[in-house]
Parts: sequence; C-alpha cells; structure tokens
Amino acid sequence: MKRLILSVFISSFVLTTPVYSQIFPQIPEATLQAAQQAVAVQNRPSSEVVRVGIGTQNFGTYQYKEITIFGTGDTQIYDNRLLIGNYPANQTVKISIKDGMFNIYTPESTVPEKVTGPIQITSNYGLLGVSGLKRAGKQALYHGAFELVKNNNDTFNLVNMIEVEEYLKGVVPNEMPVSFGLEALKAQSVAARNYVLSPRTKASKNYDVVDSVASQVYYGANTEKPLSNQAVKETEGIVAIYNWDLILAQYSSTAGGYTESYSNAFSDPKTKEFPSSEKPYLKAKPDIITQTPLNSEAAASEYYKSKPDAYDIRSPYFRWEKEWNAEELKNILEYTLVSQSSTGFVHPAFKKGDRLDDLVEIKVLRRGESGKIIEMEVVTRSQTYKIFKELVVRRLLTKDGKALPSANVVFENNYDENGNLLSVHAYGGGFGHGVGMSQYGAGFMGSELHIPYEKILQHYYSGITLATKPVIISSNSAQQSVLQKFYVKDKYAKIVIDNKFMVSKLIANINGKDYTFELEPNILKRNAEIDISKFIKKGENSIIFSYPLDESDKKALRLYVELVKKDDSNYIW
Repeated sequence: MKRLILSVFISSFVLTTPVYSQIFPQIPEATLQAAQQAVAVQNRPSSEVVRVGIGTQNFGTYQYKEITIFGTGDTQIYDNRLLIGNYPANQTVKISIKDGMFNIYTPESTVPEKVTGPIQITSNYGLLGVSGLKRAGKQALYHGAFELVKNNNDTFNLVNMIEVEEYLKGVVPNEMPVSFGLEALKAQSVAARNYVLSPRTKASKNYDVVDSVASQVYYGANTEKPLSNQAVKETEGIVAIYNWDLILAQYSSTAGGYTESYSNAFSDPKTKEFPSSEKPYLKAKPDIITQTPLNSEAAASEYYKSKPDAYDIRSPYFRWEKEWNAEELKNILEYTLVSQSSTGFVHPAFKKGDRLDDLVEIKVLRRGESGKIIEMEVVTRSQTYKIFKELVVRRLLTKDGKALPSANVVFENNYDENGNLLSVHAYGGGFGHGVGMSQYGAGFMGSELHIPYEKILQHYYSGITLATKPVIISSNSAQQSVLQKFYVKDKYAKIVIDNKFMVSKLIANINGKDYTFELEPNILKRNAEIDISKFIKKGENSIIFSYPLDESDKKALRLYVELVKKDDSNYIW
C-alpha cells in the first residue's frame, strides 16, 4: 500500500536532471542521469498500476451521484493530490457532487467542504470500502487507492488504482473456482494478467477496465483466497507472448473436448468481418491428438452424441441436450431474430412485427474444426434466414429464456408422417465460445493429471513464449530504465533482445547486482539472447534494465525475459 501511495503522489517531487546539476555542478552529466534513474526506479510500484472502474451493486451503473467511503486503517483524502483530511479507521465520509463540485461530509460536519477534484483516497496499512457495496455477498474491500473523477453530467466515476499483481488476487478466484487446484489457477493467473496488460481501447476515459464480466470479474480483497493468491504470486510478472506481442488469452468454461480457432468464433473487432483473421496461437485443437476434425455433420453428430475422453469431461456442460416443439421454437425465433438482426449477422434482417411461416428445418451450412457452427439457416415454408457467428447462434436458439451453452451443437429435425416439423432436438457440448483455454480442462489437467501450469498454457495456446512483458529502453527519459519482477520455478531465464539499432551493450541489475552484457551488434543478426540462469534464484527475482547512456540517443533496445522453455507437446492420458 505504501509503495502505491508513493507511486501515485510522489511524482511531482522527483528531482529532475537540471535540478541535480544545480545542486551538484561538479558531477558529470552521465552520473547525474544515472542518479535520476535510480530515484525513479526506487519510487516505482512493483508492478504496473491499473485503473479499474467500480460499479454499483449488481453493476447497474458506473456513474455515481454520491458515495460513502471508509478505510480499515487511517484514511487520507486529497483534492487533486493536495491533502485535505486525515480520518481514523472505519470513519465514514460521504462525498456527493453538485454543480460540478464535490461535497465532502464527515459525521461531525454541518457544512460540506467543497472541492473541484479529482479526489484521491488512500488508507495507510488498511483497505478501502464503500458503505453498502457488496461483492460475492460480502462487504467489498479494496487494495490500492480510490479516485473520484467527474463526468460531464454532474456524476462521477469511482476508480480503484491498484497494482496489477494485487488486482489479480481479486480476479482469479472469481474467474475460476479455487477447487480446480493450484496449477489451473496459475494458468488462469497468466491469462488474466495478459488480459489486463494487453493494449486496448479503454473502457472509459477515466479508467482502463471495469470490475464486471464486461472486462474481468474483480471483486476485490474480501474475496481473495490463499490458494489463488499463491497462484498469482508463483506466476508474478509472467505473461504469454507470440512474436513479441501479448497474446489475446481467450478462455471459456468448457470446450467440450475440442477447442476452436479464433477466426471461426469471433468477428474482427474493427471491421466486423466474419470469419475474422486468424490468430496463430488460437488454433482449433482436440484434447485427444488422434481426434480428426469435426467440420462435417457426420463427424460432429458422432462426437457430440457421445462422451469421448477429454480434459473437461468433469464439466456439467461437457455434454447437454435441448428440445423444442415446432410452435415453441417458432415463437422464440420471432423474438430472438429481431434482437440478433441488430448484430448484422442475420440475413435478411428480421424486423419487429415480422412473422415466420411454419418452420421446415434448422440447417447447419458450415462448421469449424471443433464442430462449432459458423453458418446456419432457419428455413420456413417461404423464408430462409442465414445466421452467422457462434454467439448469435447461441442467443438465437434460447430455451427457457437462456441462450444455448455453446454453438458446438447438432440438430435433429423430427417430422410427422406428412412431413410437417414436429420438434427440433439439439445435442451439444461445451459452455462458452470454446476458444483458447478450457477452464474445466485446465482443472482436470492440473489436479488429476498433475500437468504443470506452463504445459496447460502451451496446450491451449499454440507456439507461445512464457516471459516478462516486452519493454523498450532508450535514452528517452521515460524509457531509460525499467524494473521487472518475476517468479522463477526452475531457475531458467534468458534475456531475448531485438537489437535493431545495433546497441553495443546492455546494463542490468539482477537481484541487486550490476552486470554489463556485450551485445556484439551484427546487421545480419538482429536478435540476441543472454542466458542469465546462473544469476537468478528460485522464487521472486527482479531486474532493472538500463540503457547505456554513452550510446547514441537515436538507438533503443526491445527485450523480454523468457522464463519457460518452449514446448508444444500434446498431453494425453
């Protein structure tokens, strides 16, 4: 907590190089810059800080008119980083907004203190809470700091500023049951870390992500569990990358024994084109290596009407069935075709007030390798509607008001002796989009097959590297040095460097000791690798990478630390 408060509020007090030069004019400029770097690194949080928008109860809105906050330790309130109040533990402070001004009320105040904001709130050696705000049935409590930021409509957002590693402790046990075991929770920790660190369009100008399923489920400190905290700690700083980029670490509850390629399940987020472009690390993959693709009706029917061995076989949604009579399904489709037409993946569009003729069949036209529906038709006596994309299929064919668990489904159209449709029976497998990691599969692999988390990730995400987040260092003052903390299980670590600009050396402080590594720039060999296994220890490690200031100011280095050896083996039992 103390470290985060420093990182948030101390930035204006860090001495700049010109100030150093005035105080110590006899010290060489390079030495002054090194001193500046050391101060900056010392004041950094141990991991990146993320801004999380906190919703109201049941996530009804992220805009507040008033709020009552408290801290479990001494609590400080700042107006735009200027301290205006210090309050004892558990004292409530009401804050409202009116006419663009924040009004701060304490129990003893008769007249509110009015400030312009933004307001920052911290609790030394304690947690922060909002009176009446519950998560998972408990009073919600949060590490880090709060910030209240005004909107244009006389409301404000509640933002939790928190270090990523602390944030993950409030995510992982809410995205995966802790009963799935340590190795699955480690895999989930890496996937969740990838999500929050990946470049993205911010959820709002005031925060990066939200605390609901719209981003990742984040319920704060009061829902942390010892085992999931251990999983976060023992994967500290580790992300999954592919060709220098953080992967989109998709996951779902249950794949049904066969994951699907990204392109067959999602549309392009910008162009809305479907199928979308492929992601080479999100490829369709069966749990059993001998299983052939399920992109034909016969293969999909045989697979989803049976229960073959698979990693997520323990899931209650591994196999499921649904059935509609013809009239029931017609009534459902007249409602859902309207809502799903707005997605652009129903052709022709079905408008409110339109009616369907008698249904003739539900017909699948195209499937992915896992058998997931890519394109299907709703056929009536005089109409045919084409439907694309797995989520649209699931939301179109509801039962008892609920979407289909997945689009890994085959249909049996049942007719009477006159050829009239009587009913449609669905046989399916899986829950969710089925791309990337299956959470039930990860749980089975870790707990029952004793497969370590890195092998779980390498199974579900093809060709990945498990490493620290790639960073750039240069002579730019904002990039002169970078701190990376990470956890090592097998005492293996290798610095991978993109030396495009032919820098001659790399300076690194590894666990408190300084090292200089010669890079031998070569125009024909852009990448370099440095094995640092002998310099690290099992458990927590830290490296401060520093740019050599005697190099040209037009140069830079891009690098990461590889922490797990690559392995694309398939695991079967």
